Amino acid sequence: MTAFPAGFFWGAATSAHQVEGNNTASDWWHLEHAPGFFGDEPSGDACDSYHRWREDLALLAEAGFNAYRFCVEWSRIEPAPGRISQAHLDYYRTIIETAGQLGLKPLVTLHHFTSPAWLTAMGGWAHPEAPDRFAAHAAATAAILDGVSHICLINEPNMVALFPTLMAAGLETLGRSLPAVHPATAEGLVKAHDAARAALRERLPRARLGWSIASQTYRPAPGAEAAAAAYQRESEDVFYDAAAGDDWIGVQAYTCRRVKLADGQLVPDPRPDARRTLTGWEYYPAALAECVRRVAALTGLPAIVTENGIATADDAERVAHTGAALDGLAQALNDGVDVRGYFHWSLLDNYEWGSFAPTFGLVAVDRQTFQRTPKPSLAWLGEYNTQERN
Repeated sequence: MTAFPAGFFWGAATSAHQVEGNNTASDWWHLEHAPGFFGDEPSGDACDSYHRWREDLALLAEAGFNAYRFCVEWSRIEPAPGRISQAHLDYYRTIIETAGQLGLKPLVTLHHFTSPAWLTAMGGWAHPEAPDRFAAHAAATAAILDGVSHICLINEPNMVALFPTLMAAGLETLGRSLPAVHPATAEGLVKAHDAARAALRERLPRARLGWSIASQTYRPAPGAEAAAAAYQRESEDVFYDAAAGDDWIGVQAYTCRRVKLADGQLVPDPRPDARRTLTGWEYYPAALAECVRRVAALTGLPAIVTENGIATADDAERVAHTGAALDGLAQALNDGVDVRGYFHWSLLDNYEWGSFAPTFGLVAVDRQTFQRTPKPSLAWLGEYNTQERN
């Protein structure tokens, strides 16, 4: 049988800040150049996809994929409050149109972690004006999205909502504690989601709207089950609840999270003997199917896997991990779970929020020349969707 149905999105993903380069009007660019930046280095030229995006799309199409997920960069479109760059709207429209000409269905994300520096300076998502500002961004961008069937409003809002408390506590606390959602930021993100959805419904009534959540599969130690479930409700499920009324839900799954209780607090409980990826995450390809099943049951919405992959320098390990993850996804489909697409993270070895060291890409990128070198996994994954599996 063929595991994946006709019309299934089969693609890879990127985000603007991580591949375009020189995203100087964004808050992350300012963070990367601030004293005490937690990362190894700033993004700089990234993959220079701002100029080389045609090559990136061609590699994806030639390998046999039918879809491409990317984001429009808000800080390029609106570098100052209320000042819309028509040149950048035209730039992203050309990418959308070229993808279609290559047979790649675009899934466009309106916000992928980075915000205009001016928004963050005024208080970010916690500011009362943030939802309306984001709705205005959606309305302006709608002018170039008339040919796009699926739009992702915000990427991983639950991670964005954790960031303020995580930064306040310090990244070094990650190994000892689980960060809490920043309430005002979470509330602002939900309101922004609702406001942008309304703006797009009015202008693009045929577009299918959703947002993508960083989905976790928990492995609590005995006695920690209730605390783990409570933490997941606070840090994840509130954003699934906000998706009621959306057309689809994005699932982004990579690993499992092992937790335990210590002095009454839920804390990480990593296995010392676990196999790990370049990010330090446990090698756990079953996370994809487990998360998809949970999210589909929780929301009742069609699911699209908007990110899944592995940070590894060994491409054979990438193929093995992705193959195991996709086997589980195929079984979920066979069991009746409504899944409409799969986007691998990522198309390119790109900037991973402080470092270029974790390589998730199907395509290697030379840091000096920006030469693209497809890895065997690109051709393998491009052909996977057409293979017969029992």
